Amino acid sequence: MRKWIALTLLLSGCGSADTVPPTSFVVASTTSTQDSGFLDGMAPEFEKANPGLSPKVIAVGSGEAMELGRRGDADVLLAHSPKDEEMFMQEGKGILRDPVMSNDFVIAGPASDTAAIGDATDAAGALLRIAQSRKLFVSRGDESGTHIREIELWAETGVTPRGTWYLESGQGMAESLMIASEKAAYVLTDSATFTVMEGKLKIIRLFAGDPLLVNRYSVIPVTNARRQQAALDFARWLTGPLGQEFIRNFGRKEHGVSLFVPASEHADSAGES
Repeated sequence: MRKWIALTLLLSGCGSADTVPPTSFVVASTTSTQDSGFLDGMAPEFEKANPGLSPKVIAVGSGEAMELGRRGDADVLLAHSPKDEEMFMQEGKGILRDPVMSNDFVIAGPASDTAAIGDATDAAGALLRIAQSRKLFVSRGDESGTHIREIELWAETGVTPRGTWYLESGQGMAESLMIASEKAAYVLTDSATFTVMEGKLKIIRLFAGDPLLVNRYSVIPVTNARRQQAALDFARWLTGPLGQEFIRNFGRKEHGVSLFVPASEHADSAGES
């Protein structure tokens, strides 16, 4: 009788695989992937395909995401600031850097378009018109991938934006869009976040299509990650068939259009590691 009791206790102590807590790992990503709903939709799909792993997402600007990686506070990055990512890899902080997906930046603003950017020939020309007319422009001003791209575009114009017409929000994409909407201002935004928020905004898309507005995202497992294998599994899933299929369909049901293009459909989709 005692043997049966001991065996029962032993088996109950072992528990089942379902009761084992999942391994949590930290994904540092951008506010645009958070505000577009991508991260919330992606996490359960990843967990379904990778039982025992659970991504904990920290949504910040790409620059801050890389600082988290440098400090060892993130296991894997999902970023969209190519030059900063290249520097991160040159520093030896990333194991590999693989393309995941893309969409586009657009310049949104009031329907009246008093700066007349809608018929500009390129993105730099559109910004130059805003600067010359001193129409209000909202910048994220937060070293995010969107902010870095904005700075690069201003450099193309030869204008250093400053003055009362240039407002730095210091906020994420969703908050910056709301500020631009309330103030009838112009703003550079990723197309995914704008699509998700469009019904709440009083501004519209005014300029798009310049090759300089292509917005590419990469995944980077951090070299000294605490959960390095989990980080590699996450990167492998995102760039593999299941992750790419999720990206291909994300947003289609709710918005009638995919919010991102999977890297597997890019003509130059070779890895960047």
